[in-house]
This record gives sequence, structure tokens and C-alpha cells, in this order.
Amino acid sequence: MSETTAAKPFCSVNIATSLDGFIARPDGAIDWLAIAEREGEDYGFAEFFLSVDTMIIGRKTWQTVLGFPEWPYYGKRVVVMSSEAHAGTHGEIFHAGPPAVVIEALRLDGAKQVYIDGGTTIRSFLAAGIVDDLTVSVIPVLLGQGIPLFGEGVPLAPLALASSQSFESGVVQMKYAVTH
Repeated sequence: MSETTAAKPFCSVNIATSLDGFIARPDGAIDWLAIAEREGEDYGFAEFFLSVDTMIIGRKTWQTVLGFPEWPYYGKRVVVMSSEAHAGTHGEIFHAGPPAVVIEALRLDGAKQVYIDGGTTIRSFLAAGIVDDLTVSVIPVLLGQGIPLFGEGVPLAPLALASSQSFESGVVQMKYAVTH
């Protein structure tokens, strides 16, 4: 495909949330996700992650990931949405503009499947009408407070349920197509 006819990359969200809608504690900690860990069960994440060629993550998500024992995104193009200047340590690209601009640049660069992660980043891409599907895994825990998945700035976005599944751990996973 030429640059002018390449399709917009397919943009997906795949995220876990507490039953009360938080993706992290107020300090960004995600330790509570461990209650859903089961040997041999990844809730379809590995298969999904293999399909992704590009990650778009928020700065706070990036900073959280930098604290992991190993960089989890080897082999993936990583774009960090940040209005602040940072130095990447794994070839990350930093972008301060609107979501449509980064998606257009990725389209021109041949991206096909984009994974969008981080609360503020997900909300901004939803507001821009760029997200094509959402997989939300609800973890059976109430946090009471924290960083919300949704909130102000998320527009009306009609969704079509593609599938839902419950797991022995109590996790309920829902997959939705965004009907633009």
C-alpha cells in the first residue's frame, strides 16, 4: 500500500478495572491486580499482545512500566503521550500533540494494530473517536478511590457487545466494538 492509501491502524484498549471503575490506586499502584492471578490464565492477553505492533501509553503508565523488572514491550513501537520532554530508554517516541496527529503519523509509518493504555490516554483517544474496540476485565475488588478508567471528557460512544466471559477467579471480561 502506498502512503496515501494505507488504512488507519486498528486501535484497541485492553485494560483491567476494579468493580468500582478504577485502573490504579491513587498513587498509581496496580498491586491489587494480583488477586485475579491464576497459574496458566492470562485472560487472553498474550494472544492480544502478539497481534499488536504499536503501543500508545500515557506518561504515568510509562513511568510505572519503567519500574517493572523487565521492559515488557520489546519488539513493539512505543509512543508515550506526554506534554513534558523525556528521554526514552528503550527507543520510545514521545508525542505531545492530539491523538489524531499521532495516529496519522503511525498510519504513514505502517502501523496496523495499536494498543492504547493509560487512563488519561484512553480517555483522550475515546474523545477523539479513534478507539475501535475495548476489552475491559473487571476484577472482583472495590478500591473506593483511585485513577478512574472513565470520567470527564469521555463522549457518548455507542458500543456493541462482541463477547463476554466470566472466569473462576471472579473476573468478568467484556469486549465491545465502538460503533462510530
